[in-house]
Amino acid sequence: MSVAVWASAGIAAPPPVVIPVDPDSYQSGGPTGGPFDFLYNLKRSNFLLGDMWGLRTALSKYGMSLAVQETSEEIGNVTGGTRQGAAYEGLTQAILQLDTQRSFGWYGGLANISGLYVHGRNLSADNLDTLQTASGIEADRAVRLWEAWYQQKFLEEGRLDVKLGQQSLDQEFMVSNNASYLVNTMFGWPMLPSADLPGGGPAYPLSALGIRFRARPVNQFNILVGLFNGSPVSTTNGDPQKINSSGTSFPTNNGRFAIAELQYYYPALGGLSEPDEGVPLARLYRIGVWYDTTNFPDQRFDDTGLSLANPASDGNPLQHHGDYAIYAVADQMIWIWDKDANRNLSAFGRVMGTPESDRNLIDFSMNAGLVLRQPWRYRNDDTLALGMGYAKVSSRAAALDRDTAAFNGAFYPVRGGETFVEATYQYQATPWWQIQPDVQYVINPGAGVLNPNNTNARVGDELVLGIRTNILF
Repeated sequence: MSVAVWASAGIAAPPPVVIPVDPDSYQSGGPTGGPFDFLYNLKRSNFLLGDMWGLRTALSKYGMSLAVQETSEEIGNVTGGTRQGAAYEGLTQAILQLDTQRSFGWYGGLANISGLYVHGRNLSADNLDTLQTASGIEADRAVRLWEAWYQQKFLEEGRLDVKLGQQSLDQEFMVSNNASYLVNTMFGWPMLPSADLPGGGPAYPLSALGIRFRARPVNQFNILVGLFNGSPVSTTNGDPQKINSSGTSFPTNNGRFAIAELQYYYPALGGLSEPDEGVPLARLYRIGVWYDTTNFPDQRFDDTGLSLANPASDGNPLQHHGDYAIYAVADQMIWIWDKDANRNLSAFGRVMGTPESDRNLIDFSMNAGLVLRQPWRYRNDDTLALGMGYAKVSSRAAALDRDTAAFNGAFYPVRGGETFVEATYQYQATPWWQIQPDVQYVINPGAGVLNPNNTNARVGDELVLGIRTNILF
């Protein structure tokens, strides 16, 4: 099952996430458990390794399902950046889930544990110097625990469920299902919380302890409310991914992060409308707000009121208590082919903003795009997607740039906004193998940061080319 299939089923995948399917689906009508399974799986199975020589069958007897996915890509910039070049980037994900009803007859329980192996380089850090990083799998090299939680359904038809444990919020909150087809990181977890929240917030490759409630008071409406630790790591000093490199530190200090989201969907998550005239097309709208109770450093002034660029400054930023933002996300199908409902065109958009300019690097971000499923006849699982992203540097952070230029008496650019556009095509080679060429163009990288190789110029606009492959084992 491809990432594209997960997204069309209403499952967000930012970055591509291994989501177990029915543990019996590996059979695909073919042989299982035999010595020649591997050859059969090369063409038809949903998994390269099929039944894994009996492991999936054994796990399914206990209500468990296992999936492993490898995402590998070669990506590089041919123009702009701090230098030109290419890099290999890789991510192996493994997820194990236990269905309590299948396991021992307990209704509505689901236990989940997942891990990550991040390998290769990080092109955005090495070459691009962008705010909106080029690939959703980029992270520090590590083998780490990602999520570990238990979810329990309540009430008739599971109208209420509660999830408790270590969670990555980019799997449920703020996401666009259609945006997940694209490669750039910002089509998953948005730019504003990535830049402003401690540690980048509880999102890939980090997570945080907390509890999430989801209620469906009436059909077509969901209410999600969550309360988590205010930071995915115990301290704001240093690289958060190195502070908790294994993912096995579970801090409970650093305040609280609260989030609420209202969802409206039609006709159902992942459903398709009929192409008959007058029938509304599928849609999913979200509005939400988050608040973090931790302290946030001022973007311009120190604790004595001096600019941080002033040589007389003590270098200790003025602290502000709490931060918040509001957001809206829309996924809207806008066209269905009258001969085959699986061929359709959808649009997506997401905006997020905060009035707290004094404590935030980014005070506004947005994404938008189009997704065409089955772009060619008989290519039922292929997808063509176009998207863009924009991030605006706050006025307080821009004022610090002006101060720096004034005190240094030399050229120093004032940051404004960064924009990128992306085009990508997902080619489904087999049910378990996906090939994805990708092209991105970044305008004003880093919102106009100084080029370290030329102190009289900004980092130049970047053309980024890449090819990704996803293999589901």
